[in-house]
Amino acid sequence: MKEIIFTSEAPNAVGPYSQAVKAGNTLYLSGQLGLVPETGKMVEGGVAEQAAQALKNMAAVLKSQGATVDNVVKTTVFLADIADFQAFNAEYAKVFTKDFPARSCFAVKQLPLGGLVEIECVAVL
Repeated sequence: MKEIIFTSEAPNAVGPYSQAVKAGNTLYLSGQLGLVPETGKMVEGGVAEQAAQALKNMAAVLKSQGATVDNVVKTTVFLADIADFQAFNAEYAKVFTKDFPARSCFAVKQLPLGGLVEIECVAVL
């Protein structure tokens, strides 16, 4: 059994996918961009601002299921430019401060809507 997860506290999906899917006690979050939920537009600024917003969006989806970033066991990060790794990492370290989840980080050619960073995760509830 799977349950489709949606919260108005995070941006709507920009394609045919769900914000998250819950299967048993595992929550699979789709990639979050730096979109402002109220406007659907990319937050102003660079990779740091987009990372902070993407992490805020991720936290909103987690919160909708009674979870926090402490429930996250794995993240996957996509950067439009690997040169932005340090700026991204500084924002990530503000959110994940202990008992860090496993993580992969990749540079990709492009991200949806011209995003500079996208973050997906898996959490255990």
